[in-house]
Amino acid sequence: MEKMGEQASSSSCGRLSSMLQNSKPSLLMVAMQFGSAGMYIITMSTFNRGMSRYVFIVYRNAMAAVILAPFAFFIERKVRPKMTFPVFWRIMLLGFLEVVVDQGFAFLGMVNTSATYTSAILNALPSITFVMAVILRIEQIKIKEIWSKAKVIGTAITFGGCVLMALYKGPIVNIFGSSFGNGYHPTNTNSSSSQNWIIGTVYLFVSCVAFSTFYVLQSMVLKIYPAEMSLSCLLCFFGALQAVGIAVGIEHRPQAWALGWDSRLFAPLYAGIVTTGIMFYVQGKVIRSRGPVFVTAFNPLRMIIVAILALAILGEKLYLGSVVGSVFVVIGLYAVIWGKSKERDSRSEIQIADAQQLQQQFPVIIQMPSTDTDSHVKIPQQTHTLQIMAKPCPEMATRV
Repeated sequence: MEKMGEQASSSSCGRLSSMLQNSKPSLLMVAMQFGSAGMYIITMSTFNRGMSRYVFIVYRNAMAAVILAPFAFFIERKVRPKMTFPVFWRIMLLGFLEVVVDQGFAFLGMVNTSATYTSAILNALPSITFVMAVILRIEQIKIKEIWSKAKVIGTAITFGGCVLMALYKGPIVNIFGSSFGNGYHPTNTNSSSSQNWIIGTVYLFVSCVAFSTFYVLQSMVLKIYPAEMSLSCLLCFFGALQAVGIAVGIEHRPQAWALGWDSRLFAPLYAGIVTTGIMFYVQGKVIRSRGPVFVTAFNPLRMIIVAILALAILGEKLYLGSVVGSVFVVIGLYAVIWGKSKERDSRSEIQIADAQQLQQQFPVIIQMPSTDTDSHVKIPQQTHTLQIMAKPCPEMATRV
């Protein structure tokens, strides 16, 4: 009886361990969304207390480069290629797009809108990246395929949600109660607040376009410089150098560059350690095990966390237009990532079918004379036929 009890206990522990192991990527992604949401709240709080966003960008990326440098140096020292001028100017361009343009306009848009609104708009990144890839002819639209239709329709729904959030506010939503706040007051598009809201949306859209361009170009640079951590460290470093030139030209006051034992120091450290260091490692780990679609599917959770924290900590107001627009953005997001997933499955099936057909049409036959070189007895020559099965590879679809 005791042995049976021990076996049952061991089996139960094994199932629990297996369940925890299978749910580990999901738990890591949930934790990553909380960490990313914290960055929005801390950054917005720091801006509200008077820290210059230009100085913040410099400190954030400089600290991120310092944190990533030792890991990149030791982990990728065997795979990191030599630096050449073509690679150098491409890294400078990536640093300009990600650090100067993307972060600069994202923070500018956040100041003119809200942290909740910014996190909702940034869910449109996959759709904008898809449009940029089509413009650069990296992706093609095959309108007869269901997955291509899903990406096009999802992109249109996402942009519709963004336009709705920009042009319509509506009544204030009381998330902790069952009714809307203070009734409905029509939003005057000529008011200063509404103008800031629209201008902030334009800034956020520029940020999304810059990041999408950066994402597409980064995939090209990684083909000639296949060291992801080293590339991230270098673009943070060179991006910080470029941001210094802009920040010095705008912020002449020495007080703007002063750091103290408060949010001015904590916010850049948090952004550098959590959102660049830890999240870089976690995201890469989950992408290798579950793929990029799995990672992207958790992004709407960050928007919900930011909305709750912004209401509780920053006292931000949540408008009906933002809620409805966010729903459309999330629907469009999942349509795009569903289309990407089906496209990836379709390409894998085509590659396997092409590989099997190629193996049937062109079997590889190798004739090997069989002789015993170590023996003085001569063995008659025999012919052995070896058929090598062709394995599907990602390049087969484009190889002529």
